[in-house]
Amino acid sequence: MKNNIIIFDTTLRDGEQSPGASMNTEEKIQIALQLEKLGVDVIEAGFAAASPGDADAISRISEQVKNSTVCSLSRALDSDIKIAGESIQKANRKRIHTFIATSPIHMEYKLKMSPEKVIQKAVHAVQYAKTFCDDVEFSCEDAGRSDLVFLKEILDAVVQVGAKTINIPDTVGYRMPSEMGKIIKSLYDFIGDRAIISVHNHNDLGLATASSIACIQNGARQVECTINGLGERAGNAALEEIAMILHTRRDIFSEYYTNINIKEIYSTSRLVSSITGIETQPNKAIVGKNAFAHESGIHQDGVLKNAQTYEIMSAKDIGLDKNSIVLGKHSGRHAFKDKLSALGFNLKDEEMNEAFNRFKFLADAKKEIFDDDIRALVAEEIIKIKEFYKLITLQLSDCNPGGLPSAAVTISYDGEQKTDAAIGNGTMDAIFKVIDRICNVNGKLKEYKVDSVTQGKDALAKVVVKVVFAEDKTAVMGHGLSVDTMLATAKAYIGALNSYLSMKK
Repeated sequence: MKNNIIIFDTTLRDGEQSPGASMNTEEKIQIALQLEKLGVDVIEAGFAAASPGDADAISRISEQVKNSTVCSLSRALDSDIKIAGESIQKANRKRIHTFIATSPIHMEYKLKMSPEKVIQKAVHAVQYAKTFCDDVEFSCEDAGRSDLVFLKEILDAVVQVGAKTINIPDTVGYRMPSEMGKIIKSLYDFIGDRAIISVHNHNDLGLATASSIACIQNGARQVECTINGLGERAGNAALEEIAMILHTRRDIFSEYYTNINIKEIYSTSRLVSSITGIETQPNKAIVGKNAFAHESGIHQDGVLKNAQTYEIMSAKDIGLDKNSIVLGKHSGRHAFKDKLSALGFNLKDEEMNEAFNRFKFLADAKKEIFDDDIRALVAEEIIKIKEFYKLITLQLSDCNPGGLPSAAVTISYDGEQKTDAAIGNGTMDAIFKVIDRICNVNGKLKEYKVDSVTQGKDALAKVVVKVVFAEDKTAVMGHGLSVDTMLATAKAYIGALNSYLSMKK
């Protein structure tokens, strides 16, 4: 086990702190289950004390995840630790991750504590956390700007009272990889085998992955990272980059290994993008749309002759095959099920039936069905929330020059249908206004994004909206999928309303 690199995924905690990446409980559960399928060792499911919703999500993830360790973050406060401990009690493998700031600037201006008091708080936090579970991780916030002598002092104290993992985060992404490597080497020489050294590097200078690799080479045996590098500000070290560096450069890293099933990388990346509405940039390493694309004639010629001329890894390694048009309106249930299995989906009978029905409907509307079309359909199916309101029909007026765009909508609620119409400054405005009127809400659109799932004039439109309802300041996200962009827009807006009501209840 000495050279097993533990992958600690914090997509559901630090990743969710990325602007616009909020997720509801059902979405978090689906990502957690996929992370388990990916082979993640530790899933940081959230910050239980942040809100009742976070605590509930962690508790429900703890019930469903069987193999990965489920972890909750907490400050070094008894109240935080108690909520964290309660939220993970149903997990097969449980961990509390408690932290306190250790840099001079944080201790003086944020905590207003002396170094001695900070050590006392840290020791007490670990001792109290141990009453809820044996696996306790302690983290030194802003360790990258902390005094090394003080780091050794506080880490020695928490290890003595039972901290099994000690985390060294470069919280503001300040350090160079060589500097982080030296810090870890010094701490590893000091701590030895008494605890596992972990690292959590932020990407403010674009160095998070490089710093994480330097730390591994100097004694770190756990890396904290996120899918697609999501996270606060510029994000975190990207899980897919860490895993593929260790896999691809075995000439350097032959003594290290992870438990990551790399063939699940692409599916996991697409699921997180679909749920958060945050697409990776096209040139993103490993999972970007251009990661295995070649435009230069010289490159294309070389790749056609031998892929290794310009590709250091295969797209198939991460579970990505070229979009293949193998299904259509004449395809049967068995072929559809085989395709789902090939794409990594294992649906329950009810989900399978509903997904197949939606596939057949889509096949009538589109000439060509691509793998990403199916991924989008299934992702929408398995992340369903309770439908308080359901869209029945949408009819739009012709938007002639000088005319008034209008929308007529029929929505069902509690078994009853209601129809109304409205005019707006544009077609979308009319749709939102009539939905607000029928549902008796006042939604404020904060963000609107539309992407085509695949290529072609008849491509599926994927709409993501971020809405604030009534006096509540909490923004919720909604997703809509259709070959008609305006229909997808209406579905997304009603989806956001249903998500809002689900969280309220």
